[in-house]
Amino acid sequence: MNQKVLVSVENVSFRYNEEGDKALDDVSFQVKEGEWVAIVGHNGSGKSTLAKLLNGLYFPNEGSIIIDHNVLSEDSVWETRKKIGMVFQNPDNQFVGTTVKDDVAFGLENNGIPREDMIKRVEYALSKVKMLSFLDQEPHHLSGGQKQRVAIAGVIALKPAVIVLDEATSMLDPQGREEVLQLIKELREQKMTVISITHDLDEASKADKIIVMNKGKVYAVGTPAEIFQLDKELIEIGLDIPFTIKLKSELANKGINLMNVYLSEEELVTELWTSHFKK
Repeated sequence: MNQKVLVSVENVSFRYNEEGDKALDDVSFQVKEGEWVAIVGHNGSGKSTLAKLLNGLYFPNEGSIIIDHNVLSEDSVWETRKKIGMVFQNPDNQFVGTTVKDDVAFGLENNGIPREDMIKRVEYALSKVKMLSFLDQEPHHLSGGQKQRVAIAGVIALKPAVIVLDEATSMLDPQGREEVLQLIKELREQKMTVISITHDLDEASKADKIIVMNKGKVYAVGTPAEIFQLDKELIEIGLDIPFTIKLKSELANKGINLMNVYLSEEELVTELWTSHFKK
């Protein structure tokens, strides 16, 4: 059965001013229902501009963005924003409520959701991110990872078609980052559609599909295994490849050749043990 296309970016070009270079140049891709798609690139690659366009902060000079059958435009932007939920870098900048439940309820109140339905949605969303026991907690008492999970709950409560994470783990410590990545994985397993915009290829390695941006263009699209076969090219365009890919290359230099692309340290260690060291 064919998956429904929820986001379609069609030949999109954009420049911030008439004299400047194009920040995006003829960009096209699709995101299907239930996919986790990571959009990666170095600073200046166009990925942050793409996030702004997906949220309707800017509109394409050329081409179109279609979200769940709605063409994004100045006329449709408020209706389209209901289809796409954004989570940003700094969790501290996203809190408006005095308690966790107030914060998750804020967007629902703005959308005129009845109180009884609101209570159910708040509890449902917080249970999804494993933060229900923090319902009455003050946000400033939470860790960075917990704050970001609450921010994601606020988006889930609005029931968007797509969740966009714009560098949502970049300001977290390693534990907080791991909490959020595990949550994204669980959301994807629950058939939620996720777009993560990131410069971190370790994070992107967990996605279903990676879109590599470079100089405003789509440089490559594929599964993590397909993309990481371009290891030297990724380095040349300013990306820091995952540790397992670096280690595989170093092992090859030492005469230990591994056939596959390994996306986790566990996979790599298991292959080394079974194929080279186990007697």
